[in-house]
Amino acid sequence: MAGEDLESRGAKSRGSYSNSSFAIEERETHWTSWLIPMFVVANVAVFVVAMYVNNCPKHNSGSKGKCVARFLGRFSFQPMKENPLLGPSSSTLKKLGALERTKVVHEHQEWRLITCMWLHAGLIHLLVNMLGLIFIGIRLEQQFGFIRIGIIYLLSGFGGSILSSLFIKNSVSVGASGALFGLLGAMLSELITNWTIYSNKAAALLTLVVVLVINLGIGILPRVDNFAHIGGFLTGFLLGFVLLPRPRFGWMERQNLPADVRVRSKYKAYQYVLWVVSLVLLVAGFTVGLVMLFRGVNANDHCHWCHYLSCVPTDKWKCDET
Repeated sequence: MAGEDLESRGAKSRGSYSNSSFAIEERETHWTSWLIPMFVVANVAVFVVAMYVNNCPKHNSGSKGKCVARFLGRFSFQPMKENPLLGPSSSTLKKLGALERTKVVHEHQEWRLITCMWLHAGLIHLLVNMLGLIFIGIRLEQQFGFIRIGIIYLLSGFGGSILSSLFIKNSVSVGASGALFGLLGAMLSELITNWTIYSNKAAALLTLVVVLVINLGIGILPRVDNFAHIGGFLTGFLLGFVLLPRPRFGWMERQNLPADVRVRSKYKAYQYVLWVVSLVLLVAGFTVGLVMLFRGVNANDHCHWCHYLSCVPTDKWKCDET
């Protein structure tokens, strides 16, 4: 067995996700999740603050109906005609940092690109995003640690804000959806870059693609910012290739192996290629996006059909921005 390649030896038993490979991955990636729960708490806390500032009983003129759940006092929700998601008014969201293109471009309020991802339009909006974050984010943090997942979450939210600002002119945008889609994108690229360690490859890929298609399909409904979803997904997808590749089989136990067993490089050649290409695309994408944004470029002028990615008009609704 002199000079035997550990990769080829392990491949014989990996057809159904070998026990040894699984054990190595478990030891390598078992983390305690605390950052994602902190993000959830932070989002909930910001929503409570938004409702406190909103103070519907004091500021509601009554023209669109009465405040919902008035027994909550100043935490009661805006009338359903104004906000069917059970949340604050648009003016409150704007005051607290909702994403508005004009304020970012013309009033130099770049901080809105970050603050908008911590605000939510209503209780329903908050619950949907936080449930998704818990089910997706905690699993990823347990596998890859808080640093990498935290970077993916924050940069994906930022990337979603940039793309949203380039296409959405008059509406305001809030929510952690861009960051959440970034985690979904990272899951997809992690599946691709670590393809050899999965046994049920087709089932895993199909499940993830179906989830993404359904969520992006929902994004073409009115009042849903699908550009934030797409921008976050693309950012997370590229970051997954950069931050989430797993070492090749046997790398973690190389020091305990016999001298006649060769262990090749830590990562496979295609993982290095994906790493370089993705990093270049990330840097180029953020650079071009920010330059276009602060120059006041309206991306719709360069892509006359792209608005359909965020809203498709039907007999039931229109997509005119108000």
